[in-house]
Amino acid sequence: MSVLITGSVALDSVKTPIEEHHDLLGGSASYASVGASFFAPVNMVAIVGADFPKKYIELYRQHGINLDGLQVAEGQTFRWSGEYEWDLNKRRTLSVCLNVFETFQPNLPDSYKSTPYVFLANISPQLQMHVLAQVGRPKFVVADTMDLWIETQRDALVELLHKIDCLMLNEGEAREFTKQTNLIKAGRLILKQGPQFVVIKKGEHGCLLLAKDLFFSAPAYPLEDIHDPTGAGDCFAGGFTGYLARTDRVDHNALRNAVIYGSVIASYCVEDFSLTRLQSLTQPEIKGRYDLFKVMSHFEVG
Repeated sequence: MSVLITGSVALDSVKTPIEEHHDLLGGSASYASVGASFFAPVNMVAIVGADFPKKYIELYRQHGINLDGLQVAEGQTFRWSGEYEWDLNKRRTLSVCLNVFETFQPNLPDSYKSTPYVFLANISPQLQMHVLAQVGRPKFVVADTMDLWIETQRDALVELLHKIDCLMLNEGEAREFTKQTNLIKAGRLILKQGPQFVVIKKGEHGCLLLAKDLFFSAPAYPLEDIHDPTGAGDCFAGGFTGYLARTDRVDHNALRNAVIYGSVIASYCVEDFSLTRLQSLTQPEIKGRYDLFKVMSHFEVG
């Protein structure tokens, strides 16, 4: 089964205490699409400017990503720059230039409209609903969000929750949206607003998966060498949705496995800047780290 992914494509400038890089491939659609491509065919919906490097188009194609829904508009590609502290969980945005992304109004190619699995990456909830309205009876819809939309478009976000199957957000966003400090309580409150499942991402501390009759807590893979956390959450979401598309099941066991495979893809992503590490990632490496997750989480009854 294939996955429809919509979100942003950006050219990023990223600075850490050790390194600095400019004009990197970024954006939620880029990370999620490449992450999902290890499991299922991907149909991307996004916009770039005339300045978008051809080498990044080729990178998408190397991952088998369908670009029929990638608009190339006159003007400059969305640009973002940010700086990380020594604690790489702390990031400061230095500049945002929306450019052509500011007027993005996605219209799906006919070939995309029957895509069974959908990931609505981090764009405004109005745009997410605009895309979703063009898809005929998808099997499973995952959406991501951020604090900006919680603060400025809460009503639209609440409306979106009634149209999707799974909401993804980080722990700060979950607390802000629900006004709850406890993440389990926050997840339960979100479930009451519409989605069947909620995934709360906790960065280096793993994530929580909740449903009415399901609670699953997954660790993060313990890494010693982290270069760039940018896009890790989107890689997680892409891997999560891509795995569900590959298995074409959304039962509890499939969802647990999707969480682990998403975590595996995210753990490889942060080992280098942008999507560099994923260019050399192999299926045996993915399976090997998945098996290590099982070892880390296993215990015998004493």
